[in-house]
Amino acid sequence: MDTRRGTLTRVWRSLGACALALLLASAAHAYPDKPLHLIVPFPAGGGADSLARLVMPKVAQSLGQPIVIENKAGAGGNIGAEVVAQAAPDGYTLLYGTNGTHAINPSLYPKLRFDPAGDFVPVSRMTEIATMLVVNPQLPVDSVQALIALAKAQPGKLNFASAGNGTTSHLAGEMFRTQAGIDIVHVPYRGGALAMTDLIGGQVQLMIEVMPNAYPQVRAGKVRGLAVGSATRFPGAAEVPTIAESGLPGFEAAAWDGLFVPAGTPAAVVTRLNAAVQQALADPELVAALRARGAVPVSSTPESFAQFIAVSAAAWAKAVRSSGAKIE
Repeated sequence: MDTRRGTLTRVWRSLGACALALLLASAAHAYPDKPLHLIVPFPAGGGADSLARLVMPKVAQSLGQPIVIENKAGAGGNIGAEVVAQAAPDGYTLLYGTNGTHAINPSLYPKLRFDPAGDFVPVSRMTEIATMLVVNPQLPVDSVQALIALAKAQPGKLNFASAGNGTTSHLAGEMFRTQAGIDIVHVPYRGGALAMTDLIGGQVQLMIEVMPNAYPQVRAGKVRGLAVGSATRFPGAAEVPTIAESGLPGFEAAAWDGLFVPAGTPAAVVTRLNAAVQQALADPELVAALRARGAVPVSSTPESFAQFIAVSAAAWAKAVRSSGAKIE
């Protein structure tokens, strides 16, 4: 009797799985037929949020459906990522993911409530984001070397801001501190926008921040840009040297972002979303807007995006270990 009941249970489960697969396949065929929901797991007004709000309207235009953006910040992007990991795999709940959520946090947080590799399907990369070393205009330095000299003359007196513990700006600052051999104090904020506000106000003296948040303030004269953290000069600000060529050879800290959906999302839906991102990033108006904010459009296939994430995660894991950063 127990054997028969067990057999029936397995049959019903199998039938249920088949029914779900047929339902998802049918939904994928008509996809999308209603508005989509994008989770940005970072605060409103920061660099990540601004890029998402630049790119996604063009993606929505390609899809023929609105994309509603919701900021669900906290724990370095983990809270919003967890929401998407648990969402229905139907293509209507999307994640704006970054090197933070998918490359840094797996090494930084010993206990994640989602699997960055197993709980998501990468759809496409969107941009590569340079970082920039910026200082308060009242700080008497105009180069990386002058900043290092000042920090060495005043150990423990200069503060560097970040968008929060374990963020790109935090790890980039720790890398700069270590490679330059200086004693500067980390001051974490709840997002890059708040950190930039205090940098402008003089409460902190320096920051290595993603360019979408930093570069507009440099152009407005509110902060002074000393160098970019990418391996090569940024095309939209070619006059600004790299940190590597300014006295710290090998220094590199650049961010990236991309689109993700929950694991189990039908392949046809992933393909449709990928095509929409590709089309959006080919739009000259969007390309110009992204470059003006310090980002370079970089679309990809889902497969090449997955491979890129694996390489990026290994590189950022090394940065986490070198910095000694750890968040319980």
